[in-house]
Amino acid sequence: KEGSWVFLRQSEARGEVIEAIQHLLVTAEAEEPAFAALCEADRRKLAAIRQARESAAEHYFARHAGEWDELRALHSPDAEVERYLCEALASAPLGHLLDIGTGTGRMAELFAEKAERVVALDRNLEMLRVARAKLQHLPAARIELVQGDFADLPFPDSTFDTVVLHQVLHFAQDPGVALAEAARVTRAGGRIAIVDFASHDHEELRTRHQHVRLGFTDRQMADLLKTAGFAANPPTALEGGEIVVKIWTAKRRAAASPKTAALESTP
Repeated sequence: KEGSWVFLRQSEARGEVIEAIQHLLVTAEAEEPAFAALCEADRRKLAAIRQARESAAEHYFARHAGEWDELRALHSPDAEVERYLCEALASAPLGHLLDIGTGTGRMAELFAEKAERVVALDRNLEMLRVARAKLQHLPAARIELVQGDFADLPFPDSTFDTVVLHQVLHFAQDPGVALAEAARVTRAGGRIAIVDFASHDHEELRTRHQHVRLGFTDRQMADLLKTAGFAANPPTALEGGEIVVKIWTAKRRAAASPKTAALESTP
């Protein structure tokens, strides 16, 4: 349970029981017209709910593209967060860096001079236009802007040395899939840095700012990172605002099929 919402996941049980249940459901839907109609109605409802949430988030980004930096500053002290984030990633070269959910491009701008190359990804075209305007002073050979979804990254496996998600993961319907995709494109030994809110009870952020998750506990994040294929470091907490900002960092382990593992056990 999280505030007024409840998130469900499939039982971790495996084997004959799960297979029998799945077979029973498939058989019932094939042989019982009433049950099949109910299943189809549920699928339509689920698709509509997901589409509505995605549309609301897209409309929000488009509506507030020009003021996103100012809105973000209301929730956390950006200058302090950026300082701690840079310190957290200072122990090794950044190499090729992926900024997932770049928004206005601030993270890409922050690390452009320190990384060999930065790819800034966002789903919303309006946000990419804003980012492109902000980053146009940087050499084109050092930075690339790409439209894409964090649940289906348009890059080959093991492409990046560093991945950053700055105030992005609370928008994910399924954070486990987003992190599994981040793991897939991160080279073994590469690093991930996640800046997001600690768990909180500000329900109004769901409707005002389309947050799907009201932050994360350290346990939740540790489990998500482990499942995706990362070895987590102790997090950093910045308590300078109403809502605590956390910085979680982790190193990519050499693990097979992180996306499949996340789909099986995502909360």
